[in-house]
Amino acid sequence: MLSPQVEEAMNDQLQVELQSAYVYLGMAAYCETQSLGGFARWLHKQAEEEYAHAMRFYDFINDRGGRVILKALHTPPNDYPSSLAVFEKALEHERGVTAAINELYELVAEAKDFASQAWLDWFATEQVEEEKTVGLIVTQLKMIGDGGEALFMLDKDLGGRSQTA
Repeated sequence: MLSPQVEEAMNDQLQVELQSAYVYLGMAAYCETQSLGGFARWLHKQAEEEYAHAMRFYDFINDRGGRVILKALHTPPNDYPSSLAVFEKALEHERGVTAAINELYELVAEAKDFASQAWLDWFATEQVEEEKTVGLIVTQLKMIGDGGEALFMLDKDLGGRSQTA
């Protein structure tokens, strides 16, 4: 059973994960308007992955006898000055998610909720991968700039993402 404090924090993280899906979906929609279908596909897949993370929290809260409380989502940005800005914002967002996971991990450790702590290990590891992947895209976009053939090659490469990471 979850303590009331851990249950509330798990619900907060559920909202963070749902908001992440919403943010990535907004980024995908923007890229569609810029004829960057590969970027849009990658970001759409990322939105699906974030939704799957949210559902893991949903299921875990229920499995531990807690009550899921859905919270409001905020309208994500819908416009960006460049494709680089999209992925810089994605990296900033992932760093925020990492900080939230770390705070939750600290809370469950202090509460001696070992089941939750072990369960959160997956998310801590996942965030390392998330930041690495988005950081690599940012680095590549900085190297190639925001136009020309190299941008379209990267767009095509990212569009090849066939499954969630």
